[in-house]
Amino acid sequence: MVKILVMNRIWEIDFLRGIALVLMIYYHLCFDLVEFYDYSLNYEGGLIYLLGKLSSTLFIILAGISSSLSKNNYKRSIKILGFALIITIATYIFDPETYIRFGILHLLGLSIFLSTFFIKLSKYTLLILGLLITLIGYYFKNITMSSNLLFPLGLINDNYISLDYFPLFPYFGVFLLGMFLGKILYQQKRSIINLNLNIEAISYLGRHSLLIYLVHQPLLLAFLYLFYSIFE
Repeated sequence: MVKILVMNRIWEIDFLRGIALVLMIYYHLCFDLVEFYDYSLNYEGGLIYLLGKLSSTLFIILAGISSSLSKNNYKRSIKILGFALIITIATYIFDPETYIRFGILHLLGLSIFLSTFFIKLSKYTLLILGLLITLIGYYFKNITMSSNLLFPLGLINDNYISLDYFPLFPYFGVFLLGMFLGKILYQQKRSIINLNLNIEAISYLGRHSLLIYLVHQPLLLAFLYLFYSIFE
């Protein structure tokens, strides 16, 4: 029997999104330990960096897959962009020099909105566009602009600094590749993996990924503060 979880959700998408959340929380924990408690960890390279990249890539691909299946992309995009604006304001108050102007929530919100114009394209058109935008994005990394006016597209100068940055080029291409996978793998809009695994804890995280994303960093910082207040 094919396993579909709460409200006909596809269990493996929730599960993979939950895995992405766990990896993201681990990456941000390492970041906090280095930046606020002087731990000697390298989060800008090596395994920690790769796990962080895997987390964000999973989020983007899964968002593309979900958008290829959803009929409420416009509503979802407005909700996510609203929270992205809150993060911009909050991080600006925290640090005006490195605040988040176009982080992963900005990318996902805008990508989901744009998906309403791409949803009717054929799967192979999505594949070609996804690969093209991804390749152009990596080319943009070699271009140094005189200003940062085009920062949402990935065109910046050396003075651009942000705590989180996911421009449309190349990452909207990754999102479109997710839409391609959605059209290829989920034509019936149901699970393609017939396994009966006890993974509800991870899938629960995946079903509540937006809320957990919004609160995990303040909770991490509060936990570390209490931990070091007690044990130091």
